[in-house]
Amino acid sequence: MKNDWKIYTKTGDKGETSLIGGTRVPKYHERIEAYGTLDELNSFIGYLRDQVEDKHIREVLLKVQENLFTAESLLATDPDKEIARKLPQLNERDVEVLELEIDAMNQHLPALGSFVLPGGHPLVSLCHICRTVCRRGERIIILLAADTKVDGILIKYINRLSDYLFVLARELAFANNVADLPWKPDVSDQ
Repeated sequence: MKNDWKIYTKTGDKGETSLIGGTRVPKYHERIEAYGTLDELNSFIGYLRDQVEDKHIREVLLKVQENLFTAESLLATDPDKEIARKLPQLNERDVEVLELEIDAMNQHLPALGSFVLPGGHPLVSLCHICRTVCRRGERIIILLAADTKVDGILIKYINRLSDYLFVLARELAFANNVADLPWKPDVSDQ
């Protein structure tokens, strides 16, 4: 069967793209920055998922990726337009799943007494990269929400996801017998 669908449309060749709803915006628009950053995060999480051997963590990360695509579609939608098709939604249960995962991991992880430096194992470092991209996405979404409607559950989900990624980095360190790398600020010259 021949695939006639083309990946290129040529409609963005002049630096614009369409939101869901048809509104044309420049590719540097805050909505594009927001969902583009979540797309970047989604790719890094896919890379992390490919490296993790634990089946349960892989399943959670796959669900996170699906939820990120949902978040991206919500951010790509013009809030001032009526959309004919139904879009998937994030809900409180999606946030609760992350909270349950965080709580389960924290039950056996050593207590934190300081900030933790990223590193110690490639999986830990990759998880921290995901976390920092997630935080950047959160900042962009909050900036967007200052000027236009953004569903609060989306902001809450991305916030909780960054928390999950931080604890997951610690979990991956623990599973690989790598101690947290505490930050020890050097104040001796002050």
